Amino acid sequence: MRQEQFVTRYQHEWQQFEDWLQRRGEKARKGHSGLDPPLPGDETIPQRYRRLCQQLALARRRGYSPQLVERLQQLMQRGHNLLYRTPAPRWQRAVEFLIADFPQLVRRQAGAMWIACALFAVPLIGIFVLLQFQPELIHLLLDPRQIAQMEKMYDPAADHLGRDSGTNWAMFGHYIMNNISIGLRTFASGLLAGVGTVLVLLFNGITIGAVAGHLQNAGFGEPFWRFVVGHAPFELTAIVIAGGAGLQLGLRLLAPGRKRRIDALVEGGVIGARLCLGVAFMLLVAAFIEAFWSAIVWVPMWGKLTASGVLWTLVIVWLWRGGRGGAGDAH
Repeated sequence: MRQEQFVTRYQHEWQQFEDWLQRRGEKARKGHSGLDPPLPGDETIPQRYRRLCQQLALARRRGYSPQLVERLQQLMQRGHNLLYRTPAPRWQRAVEFLIADFPQLVRRQAGAMWIACALFAVPLIGIFVLLQFQPELIHLLLDPRQIAQMEKMYDPAADHLGRDSGTNWAMFGHYIMNNISIGLRTFASGLLAGVGTVLVLLFNGITIGAVAGHLQNAGFGEPFWRFVVGHAPFELTAIVIAGGAGLQLGLRLLAPGRKRRIDALVEGGVIGARLCLGVAFMLLVAAFIEAFWSAIVWVPMWGKLTASGVLWTLVIVWLWRGGRGGAGDAH
């Protein structure tokens, strides 16, 4: 085969491989982690790389021009460097995911996130305000045992805020299990065409609003707020993000668009699973704050509010600016 025929036959393959190298190389230079979703065509690259190596060997054996051999050699070398480079340590990939990839993913699902926020926050605020004017309605929302338990937990004379007993480490473990179970339930309920996630968000919003509204009206407001304001930035935001993950899953089930329903559902599951990794981290931080900071009695209200303001600012800036300008914000 003459060189002109050889180039005509394989030029398209070489161009496609070079385009992939360019895209993948840009992501690597921008510090994206191995937790990134695959690029289109990634699954065919090993096969294309092997074909390129065979074509380079043919070009050398047949004595094609040095320029052609050099081009194929460079493509082969670039492909080798990307395919066989040493991966970043797992801790580094995890940090990159949390700092940049996770907030980018949250922003790409902004519609579902805002709907989840409304489903959670509107009933929470509405019930809280309503109970300030009609406190007797609390008996329609919580049973007498729950009301008595809440009042005991936030008694100003108690040794700890927000809990009856238990060491900080024991409560830390309890909060982790409780918080993460809520987050996973909120996301997984999206499989019920999104209806399950809607109900979980509404239920949590109503319950939290009822507890806050009753304690505020009953004179336990200060100890309650001193307890919750510290871990609220991470915990409440994580619940909303888990809700958004569940809603986008349900939406793909109901309206897959041009994709097959199963393909759309798998895509939504992958997105939701990655979101849940970030949610789990947020709930872990919330549990730590709740166990070791929120329950402290001697810190005054202004100290708790100041710490809460700092944490809210960190969470908002992180989700708003994290990974800003990367490839993930092009969507």
